[in-house]
Amino acid sequence: MNQAQPLWSPQLIQRYDLTGPRYTSYPTAVEFQALGQGETLLDIAAASSDPTKPLSLYVHIPFCAHVCYYCACNKVITRNRAKAAPYLERLYQEIAYYAKRFGQGRVVEQLHWGGGTPTFLSHEEIRQLMAVIKQHFQLREDDQGDYGIEIDPREASVETLQLLREIGFNRISLGIQDIDPQVQEAVNRVQPIELVKELLDEARHLGFRSINFDLIYGLPKQSLSGFTNTLETILTLSPDRLSVFNYAHLPDRFRPQRHIQAADLPDPATKLAILEHCITRLNQAGYQYIGMDHFAKPEDELAIAQRQGKLHRNFQGYTTHGNCELLAFGASAIAQIGDTYLQNQHDVGAWMREVAEQGYALKRGLALSQDDKIRRAAINQLICHFALDYASFNRCWGVDFEQYFSRELAALQSRAEDGLLLLQQGGIEILPQGRLLIRNICMEFDRYRQQGAAGTFSRII
Repeated sequence: MNQAQPLWSPQLIQRYDLTGPRYTSYPTAVEFQALGQGETLLDIAAASSDPTKPLSLYVHIPFCAHVCYYCACNKVITRNRAKAAPYLERLYQEIAYYAKRFGQGRVVEQLHWGGGTPTFLSHEEIRQLMAVIKQHFQLREDDQGDYGIEIDPREASVETLQLLREIGFNRISLGIQDIDPQVQEAVNRVQPIELVKELLDEARHLGFRSINFDLIYGLPKQSLSGFTNTLETILTLSPDRLSVFNYAHLPDRFRPQRHIQAADLPDPATKLAILEHCITRLNQAGYQYIGMDHFAKPEDELAIAQRQGKLHRNFQGYTTHGNCELLAFGASAIAQIGDTYLQNQHDVGAWMREVAEQGYALKRGLALSQDDKIRRAAINQLICHFALDYASFNRCWGVDFEQYFSRELAALQSRAEDGLLLLQQGGIEILPQGRLLIRNICMEFDRYRQQGAAGTFSRII
């Protein structure tokens, strides 16, 4: 893969910065269909599942003690810690159901707890949940698995990190967002940087081998100078990975965002200036641009996988585990088993009732067609590696790429003329000034977008 960093072109960004999917899956979740009989889709999943493949497990813990006004996650805001116990009881039941059906003898290469706030759970509950997972699945004992957890620094202590490391976690992701006190007040997430430093120092002492920081640009009260200060402070902490997300203000969809006044949001020019500075500064600091919002140090596994052509993308974002089937537990969690996507009930109460009755609680899903799989492969290759070789693709999928995607290649010609990509005799190469707009390019291969399918998506930049 060509390691050139993305180039900033205001004119091209203005032209192509539309709304579009993030392609953590293809087809995207908006194409999932409501299920009349969840068992039928489970049967399809079982028939297409490959029992020789390792597993990736995702566990969704929806509880948060505090509401962050920018948040668009599926969550339950409560200070009542006792609410976790009945949820966990059903989670254990769901884990047992899927383990019996899909987990026999398969090694878990990747494990991720997300939310919500996973460390909302007590230390005893955290230990018990991991024990249940180990009871039903074959976790690696050599510390070489990719076992991560999302952490709100306000909801974790040094003792929490010690416990997480003891039970097998070796990666953490810390939600930082912004260190400016004015911004933190505006989004109801006040966390002094000293708290982050304390956890970071302990994590490194304990041997967590990858530490990710999440930042968000476009939050209320942000300015270029303020976010520049945030970024410089973060660089002194030197995380292994950085995610710099665009805040999408959609108060009609996400109730907590109604606390944010639109007048307090930075204007589009300021948002673009913040992003441009982030890309330039992180490049200067030695971080590799992975794609979209993600950066990693050159020695990080994500960066290595991208250079080796082995990077993949799924519901957990960029990953090195494209060979795994994904089982997902908890309200709203999405699994990828064989040639199927399956999503659980979003409502916690509905999810708990259905798991109690039948062991699973599916709301919607999709069985992929051959066309879906071919297009997914093309999008994944471009969004992960910024290049696609026709001959390799043809050998893998038994198609003539140029014939199969003749309409798409014709549509991409204008982007080639604008310098976003090269349409060569042997394949496609995304040029540096096209890399920030990769979602726009991938949309040309999305049959559902071609057909005018509905869906509310964030802006590309």
